Amino acid sequence: MTIKEKTDSIVSKFGQFSDWMDKYQLLIEMGKDAPILKDEEKLDKYLIKGCQSRLWLKAELSDGKIKFSVNSDAVITLGIASLLIYVFNGQTPATVLETPVDFIDRIGLREHLSPTRSNGLTAMIKQMKLYAMAFSMS
Repeated sequence: MTIKEKTDSIVSKFGQFSDWMDKYQLLIEMGKDAPILKDEEKLDKYLIKGCQSRLWLKAELSDGKIKFSVNSDAVITLGIASLLIYVFNGQTPATVLETPVDFIDRIGLREHLSPTRSNGLTAMIKQMKLYAMAFSMS
């Protein structure tokens, strides 16, 4: 599935609901499908700075594609991370770097987050792009 197909799918899923409580529930459900880091991988080097809750994000490069895994102590944060991982997992570093995350605004997520959660979202995106940049240089 292409990134456009993935982001269109996300927009479609979120478009099925008008109430943000339902959309938050969808985020929580999506978080349950995220590739989860094991407890022993919850290392400080994977901890995202700037998140309201604790979020660990790890990236590995295999056969030229990035594989992200995540863990968090908050279900909403895990759900937000799972959206990004759904879009970027299995992509090349170049694709991750050049792909805008406008689907976040298309579903209205950013405007429904607290300032600290919005900062965390920005920090997640930045870290994913930094991983991609590091992998593209190696």
